[in-house]
Amino acid sequence: MEEPDQQRRVRVRRYRFTAGREALVLRVPEVGAGVSLPGVLAAKCGAEVTLSDSEELPRCLQSCRRSCLLNGLSHVPVLGLTWGRVSPELLSLPPVDIILGSDIFFDPKDFEDILTTVYFLLEKNPHAQFWTTYQVRSADWSIEALLYKWKLRSIPIPLHSFGADKEHLASSSLPGRHTIEMMIISLAQADST
Repeated sequence: MEEPDQQRRVRVRRYRFTAGREALVLRVPEVGAGVSLPGVLAAKCGAEVTLSDSEELPRCLQSCRRSCLLNGLSHVPVLGLTWGRVSPELLSLPPVDIILGSDIFFDPKDFEDILTTVYFLLEKNPHAQFWTTYQVRSADWSIEALLYKWKLRSIPIPLHSFGADKEHLASSSLPGRHTIEMMIISLAQADST
């Protein structure tokens, strides 16, 4: 007999790759979510997800909600968070493990505000990481100086390490011939000397 959907969803949220033991359920906010593909995928895999986009862009927030509804994830919260602002919504976020941000480094004027928000979340959650991908739009644009300023470090993740270095992925022409980079950003560790 098949398990009722509600029970299955609760069980999946509590257990991942059970192998006879309880596993950690990751708490994952997505910033600048837009259509929310990474956050929706994380929620489908059992993570406790919170989607966010700018409080000044109600259509983006509506897009997040629509993605949740279309994917049977009406329980996923959607918050208006604007990069660079410490708002009550940002302050009230529960503890996080991984922060997602897909292609949010597209305008240099926003880079510092994005990293300010990420830094705030990482300071509240020192063991968390920020997983981000972005399209390289100009060789002159870099976040390296800002990472140093905010005492953050980044680890590049080669796309070939998980089979994402193809011109066509999942029957889509994206990324095509664009250069896509992935990195994991975390707090820089203080020297132990």
